[in-house]
Amino acid sequence: MSSPCHTSAVLLVFMALAVAGAEQSEERSCDVIGDESSESQMERALLKKLEPLSHMRFNVTVEKGKTENYVYHFRVCREVNSISHDFGGLVQTDRQSGKTTVIGRINETQVFNGSDWIMLIYKGGDSYGSHCSGEKRRAVIMISCKRGVTASSFSIISEEREKEQECFYLFEMDSSVACPAENSHLSVGSILLIIFASLIAVYIIGGFLYQRLVVGAKGMEQFPHFAFWQDLGNLVADGCDFVCRSKPRNAPAAYRGVGDDQLGEESEERDDHLLPM
Repeated sequence: MSSPCHTSAVLLVFMALAVAGAEQSEERSCDVIGDESSESQMERALLKKLEPLSHMRFNVTVEKGKTENYVYHFRVCREVNSISHDFGGLVQTDRQSGKTTVIGRINETQVFNGSDWIMLIYKGGDSYGSHCSGEKRRAVIMISCKRGVTASSFSIISEEREKEQECFYLFEMDSSVACPAENSHLSVGSILLIIFASLIAVYIIGGFLYQRLVVGAKGMEQFPHFAFWQDLGNLVADGCDFVCRSKPRNAPAAYRGVGDDQLGEESEERDDHLLPM
C-alpha cells in the first residue's frame, strides 16, 4: 500500500515542478497602461512591430568621474531579469556597489510613433530619493529608422532629474522596425510595358515551338511568321531609303556635259525656219 502512495506523491511533485518551470519559461511582454479593452489598434500594431527586437538584449555603460559608474540593461517588451519577476524592462546597475534600480517597467508601457520613429515609454520605475519629489522613475526610448539594421547604437542621451515632476531617462537606438513600408506600387506605364513584353515573349517562344515541333521548320523558318516580318522589314527599309536618301524628282542633275545647253537651244533654233510662215 505504501509503494503506490509513494509513487503517486513523486508523480505529483514532478507535475508541480513541470508546471512551475513552464510558468517561469514564459516571459511576460509589454502591457499598455489602462484596461486591455482600451488599447487601441495602433498600440497593438506597434507592439507587434517591435516583436523582432524582443529576443535581443542591449547594454550601455556610463561613467562620470568617480561618483557615477552605471550599466543600463534594456529589453524590448521583455523583463531584463525574468527570475526576479519585477517587470523591469530597463534596469540600472551600479558597478561599484552592485545595486540595481528599475528605471521602467513593462507592465506600465506607452507606445506611439511618427513617420520614421517609434517611442517606447516604460513607467512605474523605482522611486527617486531626493530628486523629482520622490516620484517613480520613467524611461523613454526613441527608436529611429535605419534600414538594413535590426538594432544598433543603443545609448543614453540624458537624465532629466532637475525638475520637480515628470523626470525621465532618455535613450535612443536605431532599428529597421521603425521604418515605414517601402512603396512598391508600379505605375500604369510600367504595368503596360510588363504586359507588352510578356506578350512578345509568349508570341516568340510559342511560335518557335509550334514551327519547330508541329510544322517541322528549320533554321530561320522556325521564327513565327518569318515571311511576314521579312517583308515588313524590307518595306520599312525601302521607306527609309526613299525618305532619307532619295533626291527629289525635279532636282537638277549634279553633272552636265559641256555644250548640253547650247545643243538643246541650237536644235530648237535650227528647226524654226522649217515651220510654215
